[in-house]
Amino acid sequence: MTDTIAAISSPFGEGAIGVLRLSGPRSHEILASLFAGHLARPRKPTPRRLTHGLLSKNGQVLDDVLATTFSGPKSYTGEDMAEIYCHGGILVTRRILDALLASGARLAEPGEFSFRAFAHGKMDLTQAEAVMDVIRAQTDLALRASQEQLSGKLGEAMMALRTELLQILAHLEAYIDFPDEDIDPETGEQFCQRVTRAVGEIDRLLATASRGRLLREGVRTVIYGEPNVGKSSLLNTLSGFDRAIVSSTPGTTRDLIEENINLGGVHLRLIDTAGIRASEDEIEQQGMARSRHALDTADLVLHLVAAPHPPGEALPGDNILVVANKTDLGLHPGWENRAIPISCQEQTGFDLLEKAILEKVFGGSLLLQNSEIAISARHKNCLIRAQKACQEALHALKEGVSIELIAIELHTALDAIGEVMGRVESDDILGEIFSTFCIGK
Repeated sequence: MTDTIAAISSPFGEGAIGVLRLSGPRSHEILASLFAGHLARPRKPTPRRLTHGLLSKNGQVLDDVLATTFSGPKSYTGEDMAEIYCHGGILVTRRILDALLASGARLAEPGEFSFRAFAHGKMDLTQAEAVMDVIRAQTDLALRASQEQLSGKLGEAMMALRTELLQILAHLEAYIDFPDEDIDPETGEQFCQRVTRAVGEIDRLLATASRGRLLREGVRTVIYGEPNVGKSSLLNTLSGFDRAIVSSTPGTTRDLIEENINLGGVHLRLIDTAGIRASEDEIEQQGMARSRHALDTADLVLHLVAAPHPPGEALPGDNILVVANKTDLGLHPGWENRAIPISCQEQTGFDLLEKAILEKVFGGSLLLQNSEIAISARHKNCLIRAQKACQEALHALKEGVSIELIAIELHTALDAIGEVMGRVESDDILGEIFSTFCIGK
């Protein structure tokens, strides 16, 4: 934390503008030394104001840049910072970074800027995680959910929950530590009500976990069916281009083909599978085995059938949408009110299909309920531990267990909630979280 770190914060490759960042006690000094190094234009960047000048090292001009400085704690990381905006070529950004490192900075680790912001209290851990969610968001819904988390809504909910549990625990421990002070132990109905309210809030947050996963990772949508029902055609139509080979020859698709699309603000991971049929071909058999595995791990299954043919055996499961393709050749009466009729050939019925997919995924509503919060897998794991501890405390109270043991369970719940927010003792946990960040963020 005493080092001054530097990194290229713009994406790798060519662009109009490249961005480099410095953070640490020598940020302003290092930047000023590179500006002042060119005698023709010795200038020092003004805090919070863009300064135009030439950047140079050892008399060699590096680039014509704009730069600014920020003084801690009023900066992203909470410490002195500087940013340089140069031409966005690979070579020029690399040369400037080399000059910053040669002047006393060290290369930042992945996520180290955000880690320093967390360490200096500029954001809690839920907000730090949201930084990468904002960067990686592929749909408007995912972006909105991550921006809500970045604004601190999840942190606020966790803080309120932690405060409630802390107050309950403080009252219990006061009763334990000062038995002569005539403190009401609050171990009756009132205690149960307060802990039950906390469990209810945990349940509310846990209910958003599956939605959060779908927003962050996308809806794993498997296109399944017999050969020649139009699975590859459906993939191509939804994708908007010829992603998979379409042929009247059965068994054309022998492996899983995946494509990502944005459907009404929802990220769908479309997976085309090998057609299921009896076959002696070893490669086709392997493809069908992969199809069955994809079916088992799918969030949503589009069971494609041939519209002119009579209905066969239906796939079990609540995540199945039956889609009857080839309605241009006719629609068997048995599919009425049982399948969504479409024609990939004539491009019809896709408005109904898209509506049905969105209703299936989000229960008819694309809006995140209430607070826009959608927890991650890590948050879920912590909250489950907190939930279990609170339930154990309630059970212990009903069984007449000593107050000391009830207090231990509440301590466990508090620790789990604290882990969500970043109040953790283990550096390993923080290292694991920030290792997923890109360098320069």
